[in-house]
Amino acid sequence: MKPSLFALLFVVILIPQPAHAKTVCTLVADVQSGQTISESGDCETRVTPASTFKLALALIGFDSGILTTAGSPKLPFKKGYVTWGGDNWRQDTTPKRWMKYSVVWYSQHMARKLGAAAITGYLTRFGYGNVDFSGDKGRDNALERAWIGSSLKISPREQVRFLSRMLNRKLPVKPDAVDLTASIVETVTLDSGWLVRGKTGLAYPRRADGGFDRARGTGWFVGWATKGDRRVVFARLIKDEKRQPTHASQRARGSLLKDLPDLAAN
Repeated sequence: MKPSLFALLFVVILIPQPAHAKTVCTLVADVQSGQTISESGDCETRVTPASTFKLALALIGFDSGILTTAGSPKLPFKKGYVTWGGDNWRQDTTPKRWMKYSVVWYSQHMARKLGAAAITGYLTRFGYGNVDFSGDKGRDNALERAWIGSSLKISPREQVRFLSRMLNRKLPVKPDAVDLTASIVETVTLDSGWLVRGKTGLAYPRRADGGFDRARGTGWFVGWATKGDRRVVFARLIKDEKRQPTHASQRARGSLLKDLPDLAAN
């Protein structure tokens, strides 16, 4: 006797489906006490910070004077700049716009102006991950992409610790550098009343031929949230194992914003 359609569907549902994406870590902590509120997954392994590095780079920029306000300096787009971010990267860019659209060429301009030695010095004082700003071995590309799928790595726990130190004014930067950095970070108000500031990050590992494996994206969403007298820091890290219709960073952001009220209530 042939099995019924219902029986076949039942078997298909019971067969474990391959995992094509996973949430590697979710971590939420209280800013003031440092106490962990919610934690799941592997929050210790270091990976590329990708564009979450812009939070550290903004602090460095405002402290060093390379950045002065949310609107200055406004840098012109030039032919030859990286444009994989589309039309939003083909426009004159301010610090606020740099953070909003995650404009890589603006980061690269800042990195070249600061130099690898100065950036490494700041990262050492920040205790930022492995503090390795050397770039890909043999490629001499530290100032272009050390933070994007390359040498610089940081764990979710270190992300949360870095942000906690920033918000508690324990990093060796001018006080207004913290305020100015916060002023350019994306802000979202949730229906639950939480005011969330955060930054996404996306990167792909290199293949043996030097290209990028776009089926295995690493996606971050890190930041902090405030509600009344409560303030928390958070990090969510997602890794894909197969190409997805949306970026891992978008899913990290969307899922964290959805989950935050419950996570912060634990």
